[in-house]
Amino acid sequence: MEVKSRHHLRGDEIDEIRDAVRETLGVEIDGDAFEDVEFVDSDQRVVLVDGEPLVVFFDGEPFLTVKGANAFPPERNVVTVDAGAVSFVSDGANVMRPGITAADGSIEPGALVAIAEETHGKVLAVGRADVAGSEMVGDSGKVVESLHHVGDELYGFSV
Repeated sequence: MEVKSRHHLRGDEIDEIRDAVRETLGVEIDGDAFEDVEFVDSDQRVVLVDGEPLVVFFDGEPFLTVKGANAFPPERNVVTVDAGAVSFVSDGANVMRPGITAADGSIEPGALVAIAEETHGKVLAVGRADVAGSEMVGDSGKVVESLHHVGDELYGFSV
């Protein structure tokens, strides 16, 4: 990912991002410097917090990256997967019902979610829910579309 431009965000822009992440995930992003990054070959928007890519925008909606969710563990919009799903989710696979052990009941279809493994609670991926959180645990079917995962280009991005 080649950087096209970087610029510091204004206070009101930072407040909007912090408010959106707090409302969605129940966590407070702590940082002194917030920079907006644009890429040459991608229209993806990333925000560096103290030099680390911790926030990404999906369809104009700010959400924590995998690194961001591990730095600031989310309290809401979390889908937990079992050990058998870890390698698939880490490789960017969509999340299937049989691998899910728990899901936040307040998740609505279309919501962004953090996908964590059950043993240590580490976030492996970020996705978009296809169904409500209350309908995620079950025997078959895709329930979360993977958007960003451990090992992808965004995860490996550094400045």
